Amino acid sequence: MKPLFVGNWKLYKTPEEAAAMVIELSKRLPAHMNADIAIAPPYIDIPAVVAALKDSPVLIDVSAQNVFWEKEGAYTGEVSASMLVAAGCKYVIIGHSERRQYFGETDEILLKKLTIAITAGLIPILCVGETQAERDAGETFLVLDKQLVNGLKDLSSTFISDLVLAYEPVWAIGTGRTASSEQAQEVHVFIRKRMAEIYNSAFAQNIRILYGGSVKSENIVELMSMPDINGVLVGGASLTATSFSEIIAQGV
Repeated sequence: MKPLFVGNWKLYKTPEEAAAMVIELSKRLPAHMNADIAIAPPYIDIPAVVAALKDSPVLIDVSAQNVFWEKEGAYTGEVSASMLVAAGCKYVIIGHSERRQYFGETDEILLKKLTIAITAGLIPILCVGETQAERDAGETFLVLDKQLVNGLKDLSSTFISDLVLAYEPVWAIGTGRTASSEQAQEVHVFIRKRMAEIYNSAFAQNIRILYGGSVKSENIVELMSMPDINGVLVGGASLTATSFSEIIAQGV
């Protein structure tokens, strides 16, 4: 299947910086490649990024980093799924470990976010992953199973047909540590197996499962050589056009 490369900018870049970066990125990538690419800038940068990519010879989609679970209402500071669609977003990241850790987002909250995102026409990128303590305790698969079962509870395979999953070991995010390609592959196999058990084998084989966690040009080739890794969710290394384009070029 076509791999997906997503750059998650987190809390970096002004609108001007964001626009300049995606213009440079588009110049560094070939017009036609067998990959999907998306940039996830902060909310305030989304219009600038969409505008900057309007005449790009390379198709680069835009993702939001988060979304609220209600359509509208008295929710100061929140952004709705329909607003993101109107602003030009195709994807939305849901359940990033930093949202779970710093903002107390539970699987139940993420289920509501996932539901409204899909209803509005967004493609959700649902993140799952274990902490270092959970891995050391041998609980990796238990944690992932809970996140998958509760985060997708009662959602049909038809409803989530475009869903993207992202395995992000929390211990590898922003730490410089990366799961080995074998460790990542082992978890991706488990996730795909669970999707087959919860839904069906056809759904499991067609779902894209990304790896995220200190992805860089030095490890992208090895990661992408694994049969069940269908792309990457890149943090810090996506902040410059040089490093992100290198990751994409070497990972395709």
